[in-house]
Amino acid sequence: MAKQTRDATGPAVELPLGVDRTSPVPLYYQLSQQLEAAIENGTLTPGSLLGNEIDLAHRLGLSRPTVRQAIQALVDKGLLVRRRGVGTQVVHSQVKRPLELSSLYDDLEAAGQRPATRLLAQRTEPASAEVAAALAVPEGADVLYVERLRSAHGEPMALLRNHLPAGLLGLDGGRLEATGLYRLMRGAGITLHSARQAVGARAALDAEAELLGEPAGAPVLTMERTTYDDTGRPVEFGSHIYRASRYAFEFRLLVRG
Repeated sequence: MAKQTRDATGPAVELPLGVDRTSPVPLYYQLSQQLEAAIENGTLTPGSLLGNEIDLAHRLGLSRPTVRQAIQALVDKGLLVRRRGVGTQVVHSQVKRPLELSSLYDDLEAAGQRPATRLLAQRTEPASAEVAAALAVPEGADVLYVERLRSAHGEPMALLRNHLPAGLLGLDGGRLEATGLYRLMRGAGITLHSARQAVGARAALDAEAELLGEPAGAPVLTMERTTYDDTGRPVEFGSHIYRASRYAFEFRLLVRG
């Protein structure tokens, strides 16, 4: 059965929704999966408004609590948001980033997320003990520090902090805001070969939360990465934080033995 939704600024969207009552899969989960698929494949675009729960329940012959449970599952995933006076609205789908040697800019672009960058800081500074160890330079040696806010569809996604050996790469603000750091490095003839990376989580500091559009103390994902070129030289140390509500890391695990 088709279900109409409408864009906040556009025409209604027809969704072919239906449930199989003979299936062992719970009805709310069937509906939730269909709505999630419509969001992921672009049928339901960001900003689209779902019809009210009563209407949707009537059209599908479901109880209102079943429909509410399906919608809440997507709210919990960050795909839908309930706005007072507006209704239930589609937000941008969560970005799922594979753990491989790629840049956030490239991953967002590949996912059709229209990345944008705001340069927050670019300066030469003395290397801290942590940065010096990562980049294999003496503590206190000059290193380049770059801090950027990465967004997609105008919505903040990540706060990126990078240290590079001094003199490795000529950078200007315009280039850093126009594309990704790894693209610039490759364009300068640097062959990125491997990386050592750690992923974690913590609460956002007040300043970080404000930049990311999250409440103070909101959970964020963290990633630290040291990247090496094809000669084994460390060429970048990154310390990044990502909105947990909009971002996830994907792992591929292989069974041994």
